[in-house]
Amino acid sequence: MTYPFLSVVKPDFQAVDDLIRANLNSEVPMVEEIAAYLIEAGGKRLRPLLVLLCAKACGYQGNEHVKLAAVIEFLHTAMLLHDDVVDESDLRRGRETVNAAWGNAPSVLVGDFLHSRAFEMMVDIGNIRVMEILSKATNVIAEGEVQQLSFIRNPATTEVEYLEIISRKTAMLFQAAAHAGAVLAGADEKTEHALRDYGLHLGLAFQMVDDQLDYLGTPEELGKNIGDDLAEGKVTLPLIVAMRNGQPEQKAFIEDAIRNGGVENLPEMIQLVKATDALKYTSEQANTERCQAIECLNNVAESDFTGSMRTLVNFVVDRHH
Repeated sequence: MTYPFLSVVKPDFQAVDDLIRANLNSEVPMVEEIAAYLIEAGGKRLRPLLVLLCAKACGYQGNEHVKLAAVIEFLHTAMLLHDDVVDESDLRRGRETVNAAWGNAPSVLVGDFLHSRAFEMMVDIGNIRVMEILSKATNVIAEGEVQQLSFIRNPATTEVEYLEIISRKTAMLFQAAAHAGAVLAGADEKTEHALRDYGLHLGLAFQMVDDQLDYLGTPEELGKNIGDDLAEGKVTLPLIVAMRNGQPEQKAFIEDAIRNGGVENLPEMIQLVKATDALKYTSEQANTERCQAIECLNNVAESDFTGSMRTLVNFVVDRHH
Protein backbone atom coordinates (compact mmCIF):
# COMPACT_ATOMS: atom_id res chain seq x y z
CA MET A 1 0.00 0.00 0.00
CA THR A 2 1.34 3.44 -0.86
CA TYR A 3 0.47 6.38 1.34
CA PRO A 4 -0.06 9.89 -0.06
CA PHE A 5 2.39 11.46 2.39
CA LEU A 6 5.19 9.23 1.06
CA SER A 7 5.33 10.55 -2.49
CA VAL A 8 7.40 13.68 -1.75
CA VAL A 9 10.28 11.61 -0.31
CA LYS A 10 9.81 8.37 -2.26
CA PRO A 11 13.42 7.98 -3.55
CA ASP A 12 14.78 8.77 -0.07
CA PHE A 13 12.35 6.31 1.51
CA GLN A 14 13.56 3.58 -0.85
CA ALA A 15 17.16 4.50 0.00
CA VAL A 16 16.35 4.06 3.72
CA ASP A 17 14.97 0.60 2.99
CA ASP A 18 18.13 -0.34 1.07
CA LEU A 19 20.37 1.00 3.83
CA ILE A 20 18.44 -0.91 6.51
CA ARG A 21 18.97 -4.15 4.58
CA ALA A 22 22.66 -3.38 4.01
CA ASN A 23 23.23 -2.76 7.72
CA LEU A 24 21.68 -6.01 8.90
CA ASN A 25 24.72 -7.99 7.85
CA SER A 26 26.23 -10.11 10.61
CA GLU A 27 28.68 -13.00 10.83
CA VAL A 28 26.16 -14.75 13.07
CA PRO A 29 23.51 -16.48 10.91
CA MET A 30 20.70 -16.24 13.48
CA VAL A 31 21.11 -12.46 13.71
CA GLU A 32 20.71 -12.14 9.94
CA GLU A 33 17.80 -14.57 9.88
CA ILE A 34 15.82 -12.73 12.59
CA ALA A 35 16.74 -9.31 11.21
CA ALA A 36 15.54 -10.31 7.73
CA TYR A 37 12.27 -11.60 9.23
CA LEU A 38 11.72 -8.26 10.96
CA ILE A 39 12.41 -6.21 7.85
CA GLU A 40 10.05 -8.35 5.73
CA ALA A 41 7.30 -7.62 8.27
CA GLY A 42 7.63 -4.03 7.14
CA GLY A 43 5.33 -1.75 9.08
CA LYS A 44 4.48 1.79 8.05
CA ARG A 45 7.91 3.19 8.99
CA LEU A 46 6.35 6.44 10.18
CA ARG A 47 9.28 7.38 12.42
CA PRO A 48 11.99 7.21 9.73
CA LEU A 49 9.57 8.98 7.40
CA LEU A 50 9.42 11.84 9.92
CA VAL A 51 13.20 12.26 9.72
CA LEU A 52 13.05 12.57 5.94
CA LEU A 53 10.09 14.98 5.90
CA CYS A 54 11.50 17.23 8.64
CA ALA A 55 15.00 17.38 7.15
CA LYS A 56 13.58 18.19 3.71
CA ALA A 57 11.12 20.74 5.12
CA CYS A 58 14.20 22.56 6.44
CA GLY A 59 15.86 22.55 3.02
CA TYR A 60 18.37 19.75 3.68
CA GLN A 61 20.42 18.84 0.60
CA GLY A 62 22.77 16.12 1.86
CA ASN A 63 22.40 12.33 2.22
CA GLU A 64 22.87 11.80 5.94
CA HIS A 65 19.11 12.06 6.58
CA VAL A 66 18.78 8.61 4.98
CA LYS A 67 21.24 7.19 7.51
CA LEU A 68 19.49 9.00 10.36
CA ALA A 69 16.12 7.58 9.27
CA ALA A 70 17.59 4.06 9.28
CA VAL A 71 19.00 4.69 12.79
CA ILE A 72 15.51 5.63 14.01
CA GLU A 73 14.02 2.48 12.49
CA PHE A 74 16.70 0.30 14.13
CA LEU A 75 16.07 1.91 17.52
CA HIS A 76 12.31 1.43 17.09
CA THR A 77 12.65 -2.22 16.03
CA ALA A 78 15.01 -2.95 18.95
CA MET A 79 12.42 -1.52 21.33
CA LEU A 80 9.64 -3.60 19.76
CA LEU A 81 11.69 -6.77 20.21
CA HIS A 82 12.19 -6.02 23.89
CA ASP A 83 8.56 -4.89 24.27
CA ASP A 84 7.20 -8.14 22.88
CA VAL A 85 9.26 -10.15 25.37
CA VAL A 86 8.08 -8.01 28.29
CA ASP A 87 4.45 -8.16 27.12
CA GLU A 88 4.66 -11.85 26.12
CA SER A 89 3.05 -10.89 22.78
CA ASP A 90 2.69 -13.49 20.07
CA LEU A 91 1.43 -11.30 17.21
CA ARG A 92 2.99 -8.16 15.73
CA ARG A 93 2.28 -6.58 12.33
CA GLY A 94 0.03 -9.52 11.54
CA ARG A 95 2.79 -12.11 12.01
CA GLU A 96 4.25 -14.20 14.79
CA THR A 97 6.56 -12.16 17.01
CA VAL A 98 10.26 -13.02 17.14
CA ASN A 99 9.92 -14.20 20.75
CA ALA A 100 7.03 -16.50 19.73
CA ALA A 101 9.01 -17.91 16.78
CA TRP A 102 12.56 -18.06 18.19
CA GLY A 103 12.16 -17.56 21.95
CA ASN A 104 12.86 -14.74 24.41
CA ALA A 105 16.67 -14.90 24.53
CA PRO A 106 17.25 -14.43 20.75
CA SER A 107 14.61 -11.67 20.75
CA VAL A 108 16.37 -9.69 23.48
CA LEU A 109 19.84 -10.24 22.03
CA VAL A 110 18.93 -9.29 18.46
CA GLY A 111 17.26 -6.20 19.96
CA ASP A 112 20.62 -5.40 21.56
CA PHE A 113 22.36 -5.95 18.21
CA LEU A 114 20.01 -3.49 16.45
CA HIS A 115 20.48 -0.97 19.24
CA SER A 116 24.25 -1.09 19.02
CA ARG A 117 24.19 -1.01 15.20
CA ALA A 118 22.05 2.14 15.43
CA PHE A 119 24.68 3.78 17.64
CA GLU A 120 27.47 2.76 15.22
CA MET A 121 25.59 4.47 12.38
CA MET A 122 24.89 7.49 14.58
CA VAL A 123 28.62 7.90 15.24
CA ASP A 124 29.16 7.64 11.50
CA ILE A 125 26.79 10.59 10.93
CA GLY A 126 29.01 12.47 13.37
CA ASN A 127 26.56 15.19 14.43
CA ILE A 128 26.95 15.65 18.17
CA ARG A 129 23.55 17.35 18.65
CA VAL A 130 21.79 14.53 16.80
CA MET A 131 23.59 12.01 19.02
CA GLU A 132 22.56 13.99 22.09
CA ILE A 133 18.87 14.00 21.03
CA LEU A 134 18.80 10.26 20.24
CA SER A 135 20.78 9.08 23.27
CA LYS A 136 18.56 11.13 25.58
CA ALA A 137 15.45 9.80 23.80
CA THR A 138 16.47 6.15 24.22
CA ASN A 139 17.03 6.81 27.91
CA VAL A 140 13.60 8.43 28.35
CA ILE A 141 11.91 5.59 26.42
CA ALA A 142 13.56 3.00 28.68
CA GLU A 143 12.26 4.94 31.71
CA GLY A 144 8.80 4.92 30.14
CA GLU A 145 8.94 1.14 29.75
CA VAL A 146 9.81 0.71 33.42
CA GLN A 147 7.15 3.24 34.45
CA GLN A 148 4.51 1.38 32.44
CA LEU A 149 5.57 -1.87 34.10
CA SER A 150 5.06 -0.34 37.54
CA PHE A 151 1.46 0.60 36.61
CA ILE A 152 0.49 -2.82 35.20
CA ARG A 153 -2.72 -4.20 36.75
CA ASN A 154 -3.22 -0.98 38.70
CA PRO A 155 -6.80 0.31 38.22
CA ALA A 156 -5.93 3.49 40.16
CA THR A 157 -3.77 4.76 37.25
CA THR A 158 -4.76 8.36 36.46
CA GLU A 159 -5.06 10.15 33.12
CA VAL A 160 -2.01 12.28 34.05
CA GLU A 161 0.04 9.13 34.73
CA TYR A 162 -1.15 7.58 31.45
CA LEU A 163 -0.07 10.72 29.54
CA GLU A 164 3.34 10.63 31.24
CA ILE A 165 3.84 7.00 30.20
CA ILE A 166 2.83 7.47 26.56
CA SER A 167 4.86 10.70 26.31
CA ARG A 168 7.95 8.73 27.31
CA LYS A 169 7.23 5.36 25.77
CA THR A 170 5.75 6.29 22.38
CA ALA A 171 5.76 10.01 21.66
CA MET A 172 9.44 10.41 22.55
CA LEU A 173 10.72 8.56 19.48
CA PHE A 174 8.38 10.50 17.17
CA GLN A 175 9.65 13.70 18.81
CA ALA A 176 13.29 12.66 18.53
CA ALA A 177 12.89 11.66 14.86
CA ALA A 178 11.37 15.04 13.94
CA HIS A 179 13.79 17.01 16.12
CA ALA A 180 16.91 15.20 14.87
CA GLY A 181 15.81 15.67 11.24
CA ALA A 182 15.51 19.43 11.81
CA VAL A 183 18.85 19.65 13.65
CA LEU A 184 20.65 17.66 10.93
CA ALA A 185 19.33 20.18 8.39
CA GLY A 186 20.63 23.10 10.46
CA ALA A 187 17.17 24.57 11.03
CA ASP A 188 16.81 27.84 12.94
CA GLU A 189 15.66 27.60 16.55
CA LYS A 190 12.00 28.48 15.87
CA THR A 191 11.67 25.81 13.13
CA GLU A 192 13.59 23.24 15.17
CA HIS A 193 11.29 23.65 18.18
CA ALA A 194 8.17 23.66 15.99
CA LEU A 195 9.14 20.34 14.37
CA ARG A 196 10.17 18.81 17.70
CA ASP A 197 6.73 19.67 19.15
CA TYR A 198 4.99 18.48 15.98
CA GLY A 199 6.63 15.06 16.54
CA LEU A 200 5.51 14.99 20.16
CA HIS A 201 1.84 15.74 19.38
CA LEU A 202 1.86 13.31 16.46
CA GLY A 203 3.24 10.59 18.75
CA LEU A 204 0.63 11.24 21.45
CA ALA A 205 -2.18 11.13 18.88
CA PHE A 206 -0.74 7.91 17.44
CA GLN A 207 -0.78 6.15 20.82
CA MET A 208 -4.25 7.36 21.79
CA VAL A 209 -5.69 6.06 18.53
CA ASP A 210 -3.82 2.77 19.08
CA ASP A 211 -5.37 2.45 22.53
CA GLN A 212 -8.81 3.17 21.09
CA LEU A 213 -8.35 0.58 18.34
CA ASP A 214 -7.70 -2.05 21.02
CA TYR A 215 -11.48 -1.92 21.58
CA LEU A 216 -12.63 -0.97 18.08
CA GLY A 217 -10.33 -2.53 15.53
CA THR A 218 -9.88 -5.99 14.05
CA PRO A 219 -6.70 -8.10 14.28
CA GLU A 220 -6.16 -7.35 10.56
CA GLU A 221 -6.32 -3.58 11.17
CA LEU A 222 -4.15 -3.72 14.25
CA GLY A 223 -1.68 -6.41 13.23
CA LYS A 224 -2.03 -7.69 16.81
CA ASN A 225 -4.72 -9.37 18.88
CA ILE A 226 -7.73 -7.33 19.97
CA GLY A 227 -7.76 -6.79 23.72
CA ASP A 228 -4.01 -7.27 24.08
CA ASP A 229 -3.72 -4.27 26.40
CA LEU A 230 -6.46 -5.58 28.65
CA ALA A 231 -4.91 -9.06 28.67
CA GLU A 232 -1.58 -7.55 29.75
CA GLY A 233 -3.22 -5.42 32.44
CA LYS A 234 -2.28 -2.13 30.74
CA VAL A 235 -4.47 0.71 31.93
CA THR A 236 -5.09 2.86 28.86
CA LEU A 237 -7.19 6.01 28.40
CA PRO A 238 -10.42 4.23 27.34
CA LEU A 239 -10.36 2.21 30.58
CA ILE A 240 -9.47 5.20 32.77
CA VAL A 241 -12.40 7.19 31.34
CA ALA A 242 -14.81 4.23 31.50
CA MET A 243 -14.02 3.87 35.23
CA ARG A 244 -14.44 7.62 35.72
CA ASN A 245 -17.80 7.80 33.91
CA GLY A 246 -19.25 4.39 34.75
CA GLN A 247 -21.72 3.35 37.45
CA PRO A 248 -20.19 1.79 40.60
CA GLU A 249 -20.85 -1.78 39.38
CA GLN A 250 -19.35 -0.94 35.95
CA LYS A 251 -16.28 0.54 37.61
CA ALA A 252 -15.90 -2.55 39.81
CA PHE A 253 -16.20 -4.81 36.74
CA ILE A 254 -13.39 -2.91 34.94
CA GLU A 255 -11.16 -2.83 38.04
CA ASP A 256 -11.56 -6.58 38.38
CA ALA A 257 -10.71 -7.15 34.70
CA ILE A 258 -7.58 -4.97 35.00
CA ARG A 259 -6.38 -6.81 38.11
CA ASN A 260 -6.99 -10.27 36.64
CA GLY A 261 -6.11 -9.70 32.99
CA GLY A 262 -7.40 -12.11 30.37
CA VAL A 263 -9.77 -11.29 27.53
CA GLU A 264 -12.74 -13.48 28.44
CA ASN A 265 -14.58 -10.28 29.46
CA LEU A 266 -13.64 -8.45 26.26
CA PRO A 267 -17.16 -8.32 24.67
CA GLU A 268 -18.61 -6.75 27.85
CA MET A 269 -15.60 -4.43 28.10
CA ILE A 270 -16.09 -3.22 24.52
CA GLN A 271 -19.74 -2.45 25.34
CA LEU A 272 -18.69 -0.61 28.49
CA VAL A 273 -16.08 1.67 26.90
CA LYS A 274 -18.66 2.60 24.26
CA ALA A 275 -21.54 3.10 26.72
CA THR A 276 -19.46 5.36 29.01
CA ASP A 277 -18.28 7.55 26.09
CA ALA A 278 -14.69 6.49 26.84
CA LEU A 279 -13.91 5.89 23.15
CA LYS A 280 -15.49 9.21 22.21
CA TYR A 281 -13.34 11.01 24.82
CA THR A 282 -10.18 9.23 23.63
CA SER A 283 -11.03 10.24 20.08
CA GLU A 284 -11.49 13.87 21.15
CA GLN A 285 -8.12 13.89 22.92
CA ALA A 286 -6.40 12.45 19.85
CA ASN A 287 -8.07 15.13 17.79
CA THR A 288 -6.75 17.84 20.14
CA GLU A 289 -3.23 16.46 19.61
CA ARG A 290 -3.85 16.50 15.85
CA CYS A 291 -4.79 20.20 15.97
CA GLN A 292 -1.71 21.03 18.06
CA ALA A 293 0.57 19.12 15.67
CA ILE A 294 -0.87 20.96 12.67
CA GLU A 295 -0.57 24.28 14.50
CA CYS A 296 3.15 23.63 15.05
CA LEU A 297 3.59 23.48 11.27
CA ASN A 298 2.46 27.12 11.02
CA ASN A 299 5.94 27.98 12.31
CA VAL A 300 7.65 26.07 9.48
CA ALA A 301 8.11 27.44 5.95
CA GLU A 302 5.30 26.12 3.73
CA SER A 303 6.34 23.41 1.25
CA ASP A 304 5.24 20.07 -0.22
CA PHE A 305 6.91 18.48 2.80
CA THR A 306 4.82 20.37 5.38
CA GLY A 307 1.75 19.52 3.28
CA SER A 308 2.65 15.83 3.55
CA MET A 309 3.17 16.22 7.30
CA ARG A 310 -0.41 17.50 7.65
CA THR A 311 -1.65 14.54 5.62
CA LEU A 312 0.38 12.24 7.88
CA VAL A 313 -1.29 13.58 11.06
CA ASN A 314 -4.73 13.08 9.52
CA PHE A 315 -3.80 9.55 8.48
CA VAL A 316 -2.64 8.70 12.02
CA VAL A 317 -5.78 10.07 13.71
CA ASP A 318 -8.29 8.78 11.16
CA ARG A 319 -6.90 5.23 11.00
CA HIS A 320 -10.06 3.67 12.42
CA HIS A 321 -12.31 5.00 9.66
